[in-house]
Amino acid sequence: MLQTSTPFIFMRGGSSRGPYLKRSDLPQDLDVLSKVLTSILGSGHPFNIDGIGGGTAVTTKVAMLSKSDDAWADVDYFFAQVGVEEELVDFKPSCGNILVGVGPAAIEMGLVIPTGDVTEVKIRAVNTGMLVSEIVQTPGGVVEYDGDARIDGVPGTAAPIQLQFMKVEGSLTGALFPTGHSMEVINDVPVTCMDVAMPMVIGLAHDFGLTGEERVEDIDKNRSLYEKMEAIRLIAGERMGLGDVRKSVTPKFGLLSKPKHGGTASVRYFMPWNCHPTLAVTGSQCLASCLLAPGTVGEGLLEKRPATPATLQLEHPMGKMEVLIDYEIQQGKFTVKSAGLLRTARKLATGEVFVPATVWSRN
Repeated sequence: MLQTSTPFIFMRGGSSRGPYLKRSDLPQDLDVLSKVLTSILGSGHPFNIDGIGGGTAVTTKVAMLSKSDDAWADVDYFFAQVGVEEELVDFKPSCGNILVGVGPAAIEMGLVIPTGDVTEVKIRAVNTGMLVSEIVQTPGGVVEYDGDARIDGVPGTAAPIQLQFMKVEGSLTGALFPTGHSMEVINDVPVTCMDVAMPMVIGLAHDFGLTGEERVEDIDKNRSLYEKMEAIRLIAGERMGLGDVRKSVTPKFGLLSKPKHGGTASVRYFMPWNCHPTLAVTGSQCLASCLLAPGTVGEGLLEKRPATPATLQLEHPMGKMEVLIDYEIQQGKFTVKSAGLLRTARKLATGEVFVPATVWSRN
């Protein structure tokens, strides 16, 4: 029996990569879609040897695009986090790094027509409802990938892509502080449960026996650390209204500490069962907001709260990520209005990707 094929663009978005597909080329039923995506990526094997995944959480991500029926947006972006060793797919979160590639991919797919030397692509992240304006370089009406922009965690340089995130507060839970508290204690550890672009549980590195400067490989060897974080995350997930999160990647976990290399703060971001090699775009917004908001575990790490819009440099294991947060504090209430970042993307390959007909057949 012949395999089933579907067109795809293979792209790096920020410091992640994966296939970008048209939603209309895939099954609509989510259970069938999950089987198709785990087959495409090769889930169930640490090397994803029977698929095009890369054996890590940052290389088993999928973007599915379609024209948007939203009055503001041009493109709907449906994200899937696909498991590496488990045949699981999580449709709850969004991914800001993969989102970076949505603008270029939408133009390449013909979903958006270039408007000049630069093109604004308005994106709705359907998983969370987040709205993002993305400025893509399109000289002569063609996506430009070469450029001088550099982001830590990615070799070389590429064309800059500017992103402005709106409606990031309460992305999945509907509230900035889903538990109703800016800080609380879970298993004798103070944490902040916060939802800005990504629901997160945020603690201080020293409360977990870390300095905040540890390398990823050393953190990932510390399984007692993960046991401690996971026990807290499961309780936090229930309190945040996310239910049983044992098989969900949300909420994510993050740790904050004083800066070590001239930045605003040092951060470690977890996916959540491994440490991110750099930092998630969505997670960066939540961590930055935690540093700015009164009453959180992050309060006091900054010498003083910067004026809005505030530019924060977050130190991660491979360098720094700069995040611009437009916020306000009125009568003690902290509100995130928008967040901005500069990232890059690159088209790596195009063609058709195949799954066994026993997994999915269009006939």
